[in-house]
Amino acid sequence: MARKRSDKVLVVEIDANGTDVRQRRTPDELVVEEPMTIQLDGHVVATTMRTPGNDYELAVGFCHGDGLLGGAPVTGVRYCANGSAMASEFNVVTVETMGRAPVPTPRLGTTSSSCGLCGSENIDELARRLEPLSTDRVADIDPAVVVGIPSRVLGDQTLFASTGAVHAAAVFDADGVVSMVREDVGRHNAVDKVVGALLLEKRLPAHDHGLFVSGRASFEMVQKAWAAGFGTVVSVSAPTSLAVQTARRAGITLYGFARDRRMVRYAPN
Repeated sequence: MARKRSDKVLVVEIDANGTDVRQRRTPDELVVEEPMTIQLDGHVVATTMRTPGNDYELAVGFCHGDGLLGGAPVTGVRYCANGSAMASEFNVVTVETMGRAPVPTPRLGTTSSSCGLCGSENIDELARRLEPLSTDRVADIDPAVVVGIPSRVLGDQTLFASTGAVHAAAVFDADGVVSMVREDVGRHNAVDKVVGALLLEKRLPAHDHGLFVSGRASFEMVQKAWAAGFGTVVSVSAPTSLAVQTARRAGITLYGFARDRRMVRYAPN
């Protein structure tokens, strides 16, 4: 069943030119934002604010990026009603490993759609779980290819085109071919959807591909890319200092401010 990702509402447009103020009622399209509870083998992991759509991918990608699967294979994903009057049966998703994954520790509160679980692990903790990416395993993607990715992804951002209120994550190869685009009100959700899709398609680790993210490159974006095996991360905005430190520790090539066929390389330095 397709979920509604945007709503039409009536708004008032105001055009002020000096003392001349004009107002008119007009329809507008807003992105839908709803809570989704993620469970692992029936145990609650977290509740995140997201745009409905690709929910299974989001749940799987979240569990993978946070290391909750512990190497266990995903044997199923399903919607699961929890009896709450505030959440429909489509707002609870259970990832199943037949009990092979470690019992998760639930996150307290609701994860914001803007920043996710930023800083939930430091670099040393990540390094204990993830090995640095070796240069002989990941694709060496030419900067001349990378610089053209943002404009190619923009053409596939249909929800952004209609609402202007969502972020995108995309997968591209060394030839610049964009093979997957996911959109969501949260940057981290868009990345989780991409990673979850690759895992379900048995395409991880993604050593032969790069990851594009709209917005800034935060620590969490680089963390998720590292866990998925991406050797290149491209962001249209700036990275944080912790994101750069993490990329350098992971062996990830990190670009920021990738727009108008220009960009800055932050890692390696």
